[in-house]
Amino acid sequence: MQDGSLLDLLLLSHVSIQRWFIGDWSECSKTCDGGVRSRTVLCIRKIGPSEEETLDNTNCLTHRPIEKEPCNNQSCPPQWVALDWSECTPKCGPGFKHRIVLCKSSDLLKTFPAAQCQEESKPPVRIRCSLGRCPPPRWVTGDWGQCSAQCGLGQQMRTVQCLSYTGQASSECSETHRPPSMQQCESKCDSTPISNTEECKDVNKVAYCPLVLKFKFCSRAYFRQMCCKTCQGH
Repeated sequence: MQDGSLLDLLLLSHVSIQRWFIGDWSECSKTCDGGVRSRTVLCIRKIGPSEEETLDNTNCLTHRPIEKEPCNNQSCPPQWVALDWSECTPKCGPGFKHRIVLCKSSDLLKTFPAAQCQEESKPPVRIRCSLGRCPPPRWVTGDWGQCSAQCGLGQQMRTVQCLSYTGQASSECSETHRPPSMQQCESKCDSTPISNTEECKDVNKVAYCPLVLKFKFCSRAYFRQMCCKTCQGH
């Protein structure tokens, strides 16, 4: 046998022993919208009845089979997309959080009518929440009004309301802690002396001037004017 023929035989023997091992395809990485699947591809050589060795890919002379390929390129159906939860309302006590849930395309670029997404898989749009117990209702007072007397002792009033923390009227305030809505007040009397040209006398038809004096009403401007003579010096 010539040397050239022997070389060809050795090359043919070499090619027949070295081959590509191709494994099974894996599952697709996505069920829709285009995924990837892969498999094992090795260049191997048989070195015994039941033994093989892995070689560098350049040792296999035929074209290497593909190791990865695209799969499940069909578009995914619309899906529910939930936005962030709102704050708990009200600010204390039991309440609710709300959020918006939209029917969107798988790439989130398009919004579809809710009927195109499966109603049974729609995420909740409201959940219960609580930020702790609310402050109890309390008495709230207004400013004191003017004194009822322009001179001497009188009374002044103010509003007193039982309000919840939201400002709503309530009946849950303790009556024992209710602030007073009325108090005594005193106005400074005008001490300007009566002119000598003016006659100080009790107004006609005022029969109660002795009672005004007796009950010390002379300090009040009205009674002092009506009973000027009786109140003079008192």
